[in-house]
Amino acid sequence: MTNSYEIGASDERPWGRWTVLDVGEGFAVKRIEVHPGHRLSLQRHRHRAEDWILVQGEAVVRVGDEEMRLKAPARVHIPVGSLHQIANPGAGTMVFIEVQTGSVLDEADIERISDDYGRV
Repeated sequence: MTNSYEIGASDERPWGRWTVLDVGEGFAVKRIEVHPGHRLSLQRHRHRAEDWILVQGEAVVRVGDEEMRLKAPARVHIPVGSLHQIANPGAGTMVFIEVQTGSVLDEADIERISDDYGRV
């Protein structure tokens, strides 16, 4: 198993920021903030599943071919290999907790399909 995350690590992204809250063998937990009107890339992962727990605001979430509009509190499961994306259609910051589980937990395990910020 590989887990490259460290508690307290964080990164600013064009859409907002993420911060690692906890790590262990086979899991990582992040707090993710998304600015109003922004969205993460449409992506998939080869080595991890994710569970998203929406704790603040509203979100438009795509998993595979299904799209859903959610308001906090809500939760979504993303299986390994599934296309997924989350967007903030609201006027305030959207916050969700991401629980990653899998054999390889690393930012390099992101295959971007489309991206608003030219990172494909």
